[in-house]
Amino acid sequence: MGASALINLLLDDWETPAKIRFVSLLYAAGGALAFPVGLFLARLVSQGRHWEVALAAAFVCLLAATLAFTGGLFALQYRSYYAEWHAPAFTITWAFELVFTGLTALYQFVVLGIRLYFPLGFAALAVASVWFARRRR
Repeated sequence: MGASALINLLLDDWETPAKIRFVSLLYAAGGALAFPVGLFLARLVSQGRHWEVALAAAFVCLLAATLAFTGGLFALQYRSYYAEWHAPAFTITWAFELVFTGLTALYQFVVLGIRLYFPLGFAALAVASVWFARRRR
């Protein structure tokens, strides 16, 4: 996933090399954290079923886990940037700012960040799903 983001950002001539490196590492970390969780969920869903179910379960579970972890990391980084201008910690205002900043970050990730998974990340997801389904035979 990090390679997919890196290639997309380099081809778009996006920002500075340091920012490209940071975003690529964020996507790589999201993918690395999501992979074992996605495989575990796929095993739970496809236990004792045909290989087609295992393929679909792996695809959906790996996709959901990757988006969730990468989006979560993106939201944490987004929140850490804006925390400087937020109210003191653990106040009502701070809680509202925390929730709405997180939701805004997730919205931006969905709108702007998911495109960085195509086409290389999508291909990697398909290969990993086929590998999982064949191994489950």
